[in-house]
Amino acid sequence: MGFPKDMVVKGIKEIGHNDVNALLELLLTYKALGDEGALGDCSTSGCACPNVQDDDDDDLDSDNWDNDNDTGGREHNSDSSGDEDFLKEMSAKDEKINLLVDMGFSEDEANMAMTTCGVDADLCVLVDSISASRVAGDCHSRNLFDDQVMDRCFDSFGEREKARLMEERKKKRKRYGGGSHGNRSSLDGSDDEQMHLPNPMVGFNLPGYRRPSVMRMLPQQAIGPPFFYYENVARTPRGVWETISRFLYDIEPEFVDSMHLSAAARKRGYIHNLPIENRSPLLPLPPKTIFEAFPHYKKWWPSWDPRRQLNCLQTTVASAKTTERIQCLLARSSNPPPPSVQKYVIDECRKWNLVWVGKNKVAPLEPNEVEYLLGFPRDHTRGVGKTERYKSLGNSFHVDTVAYHLSVLRDMFPNGVSVLSLFTGIGGGEVALHRLGIHMRAVVSVEIGEANRRILRGWWDQTQTGTLIEVADVKSLTPDIIASYVGRFGGFDLVIGGSPCNNLAGSNRHHRDGLEGEQSSLFYHYFRILDVVKSAMARM
Repeated sequence: MGFPKDMVVKGIKEIGHNDVNALLELLLTYKALGDEGALGDCSTSGCACPNVQDDDDDDLDSDNWDNDNDTGGREHNSDSSGDEDFLKEMSAKDEKINLLVDMGFSEDEANMAMTTCGVDADLCVLVDSISASRVAGDCHSRNLFDDQVMDRCFDSFGEREKARLMEERKKKRKRYGGGSHGNRSSLDGSDDEQMHLPNPMVGFNLPGYRRPSVMRMLPQQAIGPPFFYYENVARTPRGVWETISRFLYDIEPEFVDSMHLSAAARKRGYIHNLPIENRSPLLPLPPKTIFEAFPHYKKWWPSWDPRRQLNCLQTTVASAKTTERIQCLLARSSNPPPPSVQKYVIDECRKWNLVWVGKNKVAPLEPNEVEYLLGFPRDHTRGVGKTERYKSLGNSFHVDTVAYHLSVLRDMFPNGVSVLSLFTGIGGGEVALHRLGIHMRAVVSVEIGEANRRILRGWWDQTQTGTLIEVADVKSLTPDIIASYVGRFGGFDLVIGGSPCNNLAGSNRHHRDGLEGEQSSLFYHYFRILDVVKSAMARM
């Protein structure tokens, strides 16, 4: 179709070559910027238009970003010899993928093997890699991996305590039939252990959604005290939620997308032993559309932008270069812009949750607007740097969802609760309890982030009268220390937390290692600490 070679190479580098239609749309967008402008700078009316591709793309509805800083500004090498090498590499990769597909493997498996072993790997190595990945789903291998990770996790707590915990793990495995499903009623039982995510993602029940009554029978060992509540991203590498469920007494996860409760999406899974009847939402109900939440943006919202809700709120925001690029592109386009330009702009707006603040002008949400969408009080995170505010909010609970689940505690504990809060973050669980009117007599908060601890302490001092004890690291909570807190407060009514999702979230391309990852393996400390709390309370 007459596209310059450099433009085609750039497009393939950006989005790959498997989706011809998407590649064509991107090349047409480059054309809209001008043949040379797509590859360099353009200007109109004094506006310098940056390169079309300075930021790494990602899934538009990805659950979380793990980058500490904005990724904008990274440019590709335009050296022609580099382009030739790139095209040769793509050709070799295509040939091997086609051979693997002809052998009966799926394209996803072929791509994963290529990513793991490299483009230069022999075909037999790639076949071995795919076979090993399939075997890794075997129950025996999973149980062996669980034990190895736990062994590393408990190394610092002495042989006697480690032996006791491992023995408890073996008893649970035997009690639940040695497999991965146990008492769970509606999990996907396929061999590859991919847990089914419901559609719509409304959990066991949500206000305004009528679903058949859910009856769940908790295993005896899962029944409190204490009540416990665990949260993490819904979309994880294969087998992660099955493993989490196995450790947490084979309880079925409850998957909820906050878009059914608010104007922003947040797909999360929750495992808990709370009752699921007689829940009640926070009042007033939060707005469910962008214009209900921020009516002043409607003035500049173009008719060709169909968004009525925002995607998941990230830990980073769009760079000034991204918003400048959009403004420049729209200034050069007709009104309305051609379809290719509309698609490019809407995709960027969805990716970064940009809102219209002027003619052809988009901008990221402000931190106080993100606080509002997530259910926090205004200025909850104020007092730390703006970058830290976005990062802390992007990693937080969605308060309205958590409060809906915790609302059953209101009548059960009229005199208040004592809480062990693991991976506290900025206190989403504590804010949820506060907004429910549940007094927190004592909270032992475990949070490694200094900025997060400062945010929680600032909120606590202004709103609470109970005792707040702050601990920096879950690894420092030995059995003796946990037992001392149990004795001091007469046990805990609630153990709540969500371990880091850094190695689980779909947007983490380079270190999506599942529960084996450096950060996400901290989940095993949640289980370890909960197990010690239950044992200590049983001895009271």
